[in-house]
Amino acid sequence: MAEYGYTAIFEPMPDCAYNVLVPAIPEICTFGETLEEAREMAGDAIRCYLESALKTGEPIPNDISEVTTK
Repeated sequence: MAEYGYTAIFEPMPDCAYNVLVPAIPEICTFGETLEEAREMAGDAIRCYLESALKTGEPIPNDISEVTTK
């Protein structure tokens, strides 16, 4: 299987959790109670998305070239 890499944005939330967004795959939005858990959840969400896309013949998105935050 091919290897893919995606930029993930980990946004600290007021309750000490982390919201995770993957700009190249806007359908992905996940979170974790800790940064480590958020990273694991992001990896799992990306894997699930890619597996589904490969099974259905959808194109695999390229990572974004630049992230702009406020």
